[in-house]
Amino acid sequence: MVRYSKQKAPSPETQDEAQKIARATQQPGQTKEQTRLIAKGIQRGIDEYKKQHKAKSRELNKRVKQVKAQGQTADAEEQPQETESPGRPALLPWILLVLSWVLFAGFVMLKP
Repeated sequence: MVRYSKQKAPSPETQDEAQKIARATQQPGQTKEQTRLIAKGIQRGIDEYKKQHKAKSRELNKRVKQVKAQGQTADAEEQPQETESPGRPALLPWILLVLSWVLFAGFVMLKP
């Protein structure tokens, strides 16, 4: 009777990547068995990272769908409001423009 494990065999790309990293960090005098164990640990870390990344991605997709659904119902209920009132223009850009021209004129007049 064959039992199936929930864990899938790691992909060959993950195995290759783990081997490369293990070989890159290999210390002098380190045996092949030790390097293999290090590669196995790195491989588990990569697999765990991928699982966490997939879970975060699924959660983000769920939230995006919820926001879209809420946004569609909110748009149907009310019209979006403008951020700036039409009766009062923004003064800051005009003040900065006038100030820059005054400073430029003063610089040109005081230049020897």
